[in-house]
Amino acid sequence: MHILWGGLLIAAGLFMLINSLLKSDFVVYRLLVYRAKILWGKHVHLFFNVVGVIVIIFGILVLIRII
Repeated sequence: MHILWGGLLIAAGLFMLINSLLKSDFVVYRLLVYRAKILWGKHVHLFFNVVGVIVIIFGILVLIRII
């Protein structure tokens, strides 16, 4: 089960990281950006960069059963 959840977390983190680096117009990412823009303003893509990296690290930790 750790492999499944770790892989899903890594995939979600990569999704956020790649879309924020490209400033994508993908519908799901755009919805996330509109919600986060209320709090983060023009720094919303930087926020998703940082969150994407954190989620990837957390997914790796779950994958190798540290967490």
